[in-house]
Amino acid sequence: MNDPHLSVRELQASDLDPIIRYWLDSPPAFMQGMGVDLAKMPTREQWVDMLSRQLTLSYEDKPSYAIIWLADGEPIGHSNVGKIEYGVRAYMHLHLWQQDVRRKGMGTALVRLTLPYYFENLHLQTLYCEPYALNPAPNKTLEKVGFRHVETYTGTPGWLNFEQPVNVWELTRARFEKLGGVHS
Repeated sequence: MNDPHLSVRELQASDLDPIIRYWLDSPPAFMQGMGVDLAKMPTREQWVDMLSRQLTLSYEDKPSYAIIWLADGEPIGHSNVGKIEYGVRAYMHLHLWQQDVRRKGMGTALVRLTLPYYFENLHLQTLYCEPYALNPAPNKTLEKVGFRHVETYTGTPGWLNFEQPVNVWELTRARFEKLGGVHS
């Protein structure tokens, strides 16, 4: 994939199966490298239920919100936010689905394209990301995008994680606007 055209869009029903395959079919070592506790992995039916809810709820009522990442029009990954407090804050996650598209610099551009969706549609004041401290890819991406490292702690950052060292990254609305983001 040489210099693909990158774009993003909101989750559609056709995206459920690729996201679920990513979660259920990725190698266990890859999932553990992201900090995932495999014993907490939902079933396919539970994934369908969780993801389908996003398609019908208003922004104010979404418990999570996913943006699909595309290269040359083909879905290659997604970002989602959870722990949403509409108008206040949310916590972002980053996922490239196939190994052949990772470590090519696309993640940084895709995150930049994704951020306006979160800040505008959820009216956020602060966006956080809490990647596994031992997973270098998301930590490098967040720094390049303009997030500020706030702290490192040991804990369980999400419902699907094991206890781990966690880096907390923050991007405020003011900083995002200063970086050329939302202008509302």
